[in-house]
Amino acid sequence: MARQLTLDLTMPPASSRDDFLITAANRDALAMLDAPGRWPQGRLLLIGGPGSGKTHLVGFWAAEHGAHVSHGWTLTPESVDDLVRPGAALVIEDAHEIGGNPVAEQGLFHLWNLAGARGALLLITAQAPPRDWGVALPDLRSRLETAAQAILGPPDDALLPAVLVKLFADRQIQVAPEVVDWLSLRMERDLDLARRLVAAIDRESLADRRAITRRLAAELLDKLAPADA
Repeated sequence: MARQLTLDLTMPPASSRDDFLITAANRDALAMLDAPGRWPQGRLLLIGGPGSGKTHLVGFWAAEHGAHVSHGWTLTPESVDDLVRPGAALVIEDAHEIGGNPVAEQGLFHLWNLAGARGALLLITAQAPPRDWGVALPDLRSRLETAAQAILGPPDDALLPAVLVKLFADRQIQVAPEVVDWLSLRMERDLDLARRLVAAIDRESLADRRAITRRLAAELLDKLAPADA
């Protein structure tokens, strides 16, 4: 049977606060995010691996606080003055990417000081703690390493199946519970893998006009999992 040409016509993932799935893996980080009045000097680092929920959290937090969102690698000493508004909120995403980039490191250092001087909230996201970023600027490194951190843990037994159901629902796909249960017991607790796996299952099911079964799920898990081992 000829494979059917597929187009990705899926809806954007649901990303409101109501759509965020709360479990032990992220409950403490969310509580810290929701208490900016308790952030030391108005600054917080949000740490979590790919697919851990950082983007979802930042999306609704920024919307609720009217925060401007920028990326670490775009920072320069000259650009930060326009980013930091007095008493406002600012998000710097993927700050781990600045390590080894002298211009971006200087930019984040100036932004850090300016946010404090102007009483602005500063939320910084990264995939790893600052000690692993490779920051060369000593003054910036010392500030980052002593900052408060909210840690997003790996998905637990409750989060992974709930995320799989949500990812399928975002693509308007209803999947039998036994398929979700089977995957949850056998795949790594990796939300990035879950996202790629659901996308692959959707494409393969449409292309070959196959029902989404445990067999199809197993075939695609075998193809994707080795790269994450």
